[in-house]
Amino acid sequence: MIFNLDDLKPVEKQYYLQHVIAPRPICFASTINKNGQVNLSPFSFFNLFSAQPPILVFSPSRRLRDNTTKHTLENVREVPEVVINIVDYDMVQQMSLASCEYPRDVNEFVKAGFTPLPSQHVKPPRVKESKVNLECRVLEIKELGNEGGSGNLVICEVITIHIADELLDENQMIDQRKLRHVARLGGDWYCKVDESNLFQVEKPNVKLGIGVDALPESIRNSKVLTGNNLGQLANVYELPTVDPSFSDERLKNIVQYFSVNPADMETELHRYAKELLDQGKVREAWQVLLANN
Repeated sequence: MIFNLDDLKPVEKQYYLQHVIAPRPICFASTINKNGQVNLSPFSFFNLFSAQPPILVFSPSRRLRDNTTKHTLENVREVPEVVINIVDYDMVQQMSLASCEYPRDVNEFVKAGFTPLPSQHVKPPRVKESKVNLECRVLEIKELGNEGGSGNLVICEVITIHIADELLDENQMIDQRKLRHVARLGGDWYCKVDESNLFQVEKPNVKLGIGVDALPESIRNSKVLTGNNLGQLANVYELPTVDPSFSDERLKNIVQYFSVNPADMETELHRYAKELLDQGKVREAWQVLLANN
């Protein structure tokens, strides 16, 4: 199917976009107005856009149904400060409750059962139950339109980060496995990040990967190796060569058993290499594949 957005109703645009552009991190924003009334509300149109200066952007959109604006947006216009509290799995249900459209004089901290903590440099309070709080100064609010569904980019500079000690290792670095992020999908759907679905992808360093186009044709056109596998193999900075010291009993058995049938041997070598690549063993996979040369 092809969807021309000019032919879709606003609610249909929102439906498709929110389902396919995901997962989205959640900005749980605590704000305050000039009269001292606090608001706490989640927004999934949110991300990091710069480290120097440290800039985050979130967007409290105008409501689709009646084109009204949210208390968060009104508050940051009056008091240009916000605390962005990071949402994890332990607080997701309470966070969802805070998204209810309570009247302005209702405090979502109270309604959702969260504990306010004073911030160091901004007026809005922090959420105690959140393991990471980012105190921010609002630099600019950029309106993207004046119709229902139109976004308002709240551009924030982070001035202080509070991180729970339990998330840090002995070097004061964050252990990604301990911060169980929650992210928004479409409709009522969320996803949770934990050790069962975490995986690592080696980042290219200052040396350039050789690229898929530089892989030997038999590897590049493999019917066994996936696109991800080819990406792993092509992320080396030079084409590997056979290592005489590499010893592997399964590799020896494949070569001996299929020596009379080169096509079958190539398939078996690719299957073994794929298993190794799926385990992150790129060097070993290359040695297996080179045995066919």
